[in-house]
Amino acid sequence: MKNALNKNLHAAKNSKKDEFYTQLSDIEKELRHYKDHFKGKVVLCNCDDPRVSNFFHYFSHNFEDLGLKKLITTCYKNQNRDFFSKHTSEHAIYLEYTGDRDGNKVPDPNEIGIQHLKGDGDFRSDECIELLKQADIVVTNPPFSLFREYVGQLDTYDKKFIIIGHQNAITYKEIFKLLRDNKMWLGNGFTGNAAHFINKSYEDYATAGDHKEGMIRVSGVAWFTNLEISKRHEDLVLYKNYSPDEYAKYDNYEAINVDKTKDIPMDYAGVMGVPITFLDKYNPEQFEIVGLIAGNIKGLAGIPSASGKDGPYIDGRLRYGRILIRNRKLNK
Repeated sequence: MKNALNKNLHAAKNSKKDEFYTQLSDIEKELRHYKDHFKGKVVLCNCDDPRVSNFFHYFSHNFEDLGLKKLITTCYKNQNRDFFSKHTSEHAIYLEYTGDRDGNKVPDPNEIGIQHLKGDGDFRSDECIELLKQADIVVTNPPFSLFREYVGQLDTYDKKFIIIGHQNAITYKEIFKLLRDNKMWLGNGFTGNAAHFINKSYEDYATAGDHKEGMIRVSGVAWFTNLEISKRHEDLVLYKNYSPDEYAKYDNYEAINVDKTKDIPMDYAGVMGVPITFLDKYNPEQFEIVGLIAGNIKGLAGIPSASGKDGPYIDGRLRYGRILIRNRKLNK
């Protein structure tokens, strides 16, 4: 099952048809933790077709409650907002919504400004970058295949954001550096670390009890953000004591291996290698991120390798990638 899901995800990445439209329920569940950030702000959803985008639906229908200043949504190669984008048009549009005017608190068609773009609406185009410059917060589900480039653009223009990506992106050099330097972190997350996306291009490999018609189930997805949320400052409760018999040391790094986040010892002051899923519990006041060790990662360990080899080796065998951390509270 897991291999089938991974194969399905890689097929989307390889073909670049990875337009996984997000369920409204998932958006509502996550964004309720950020409501205080939106007052007086311009929100941009720049990877969204409003015909199927629940991000546009959420922000337009909650515009007054959130106290937004403006909502901008760009649509890739779609001139008519009443039809699904089939990428057949040479030009694209963008929509602007500045709030309810007739008192019914519903975004009516005559209240949504439709503007034509000169190009195809690609987020990397000059005219879309100009819209990005107007935005205070960017909220969307960018293509998984372009995640590095998309986040790089947000960092370049110093934008606040709440976006969806796959947890494997944590091991990308460009992404990990932002996580390590506390310029980006994980949001509250999806239930069970998996989500159903609206997508009719790929077979759904979910089990019968987890199948939803017209959707694809993808495991290992996460919300990434640089907006403060309370979860980020909650201490991880530690209960285990360090024992050299239970926690093996790496062959090539002066660090111990911890297979599960819940097993991080409460009394070990040295460097520890933990699963990448640790970031879901990461509190920067409790832990310091030292580096990243994985078979395909070079030069991000943060501590020297005794053998010159990169990656977490134990008894000569390369193990799963690990984030190297240190307990701040034991190192004061």
